[in-house]
Amino acid sequence: MPIRLRGREHLPQGQCVVVANHASYLDGVVMCAALPPRFGFVIKREMNDVPVAGLLLRRIGSEFVERFNRHKGATDARRVLRTAASGHSLVFFPEGTFTPEIGLGKFHTGAFAIAARAACPVVPAVILGTRRNMPATRVLPRPGSIEVRFGAPIVDSGSDDGDPALRLRDASRAAILADLGEPDLAA
Repeated sequence: MPIRLRGREHLPQGQCVVVANHASYLDGVVMCAALPPRFGFVIKREMNDVPVAGLLLRRIGSEFVERFNRHKGATDARRVLRTAASGHSLVFFPEGTFTPEIGLGKFHTGAFAIAARAACPVVPAVILGTRRNMPATRVLPRPGSIEVRFGAPIVDSGSDDGDPALRLRDASRAAILADLGEPDLAA
């Protein structure tokens, strides 16, 4: 599966948070191949228990976060924030999961709250081809090309009007939706 990269020059030399659409189990592997090794991945904790995937995710230094237990989730969020505050760049799939339905789902705010608190830019990324190569209903991938498009970094305006995490979320989602060419499932 050849991977074509566009806009990699948009990745800052320093710290950033990359957010991407999520359409397939291939997305994490693709982003790992597309990004320099300085990026860590933030992934739902239940993936830690998937035999092969969990092993691979642990080996690339993923940060696992609990989604269903508030106490554990808050502890995980503080750990990820410390990771970001120490200058590490992170990758999130803010939809949280993927479905067989084609389109961009609602974004959770965790990635954007981390970026706002760490005062680092958010780089929107679009992954194309993984849904076709390994849809949610398939166990094994089929061959085909994949493309990753990195957009321009988004920095919060610093306005006193509203929550910076929500501004970063909305701007990032709009950038991804504009480049993705799929329906808005959150509308």
